[in-house]
Amino acid sequence: MQVWWSSGTTGKSKGVDLSINVIRPELVEPAGRTSVMGRGKFFIIEQAELMSVAAQNAILKTLEEPAGRTAIVLLTDAPESLLPTVLSRCQIVRFGSLDIKLVRDRLEKQGVDPTLAADAAELSDGSLGGAMSLIAKGIVPAARELQKQIEQLLAGRPPDDLPGWLKHAADRHAEKELERDPLGSKESATRAGLNLYLSFIARWFRTHLRKTTDAAQLELICRAIDAISRCQMYLDANVNVPVALGQLAAAWEAEFATGAK
Repeated sequence: MQVWWSSGTTGKSKGVDLSINVIRPELVEPAGRTSVMGRGKFFIIEQAELMSVAAQNAILKTLEEPAGRTAIVLLTDAPESLLPTVLSRCQIVRFGSLDIKLVRDRLEKQGVDPTLAADAAELSDGSLGGAMSLIAKGIVPAARELQKQIEQLLAGRPPDDLPGWLKHAADRHAEKELERDPLGSKESATRAGLNLYLSFIARWFRTHLRKTTDAAQLELICRAIDAISRCQMYLDANVNVPVALGQLAAAWEAEFATGAK
């Protein structure tokens, strides 16, 4: 069995999407050739939602009539981003979150410190692979530190420089990603790091929502979550990172300072 894995780069450029120039040599062409090793071929396309429209159209015939014993797996957490013509040629298999205790136990069996395993399992939201990735990238200690700052914010004491902390943490995340993939985009990795930490904050806010019955506090936290959504929207729209974080900080400081009075 021959296996191909594509994650958006041919090794020749800093790709931030899967263009037709990537899909043709990494999927369409090899899928059309007879297997010379084993009895078949297996293709995995990670973050399939990054495929351009042209790239998706280019794989239609391959998906509909794969040569020989060929299996093609498109991995995505945004299937709505794929063309209907692509989806109609696929068998959709949905995966739900694992029980957090199961993820923690599996990590401990692999020799991970119990406290680190528990934190990683919770942060990954029930994804064993996600938890392992958080540990490997050293994100868990930073997330612990961030959670303390958010608890301080919820208590009406905004941290001195939360935007600066987030930018620094995102830069460290980007450095780790570039060590793994030197041809990757630092800007893209930085934005991905920011989105990751912002998703942690939104989850902690939602957890706090379930614990409070105070109407004013509920409204306050909902507005804070809305500010996170706006910041993530700005990041996705390629708004300057300091500007996006500055908007977030201003919104939070105004809301939490008012709510603490």
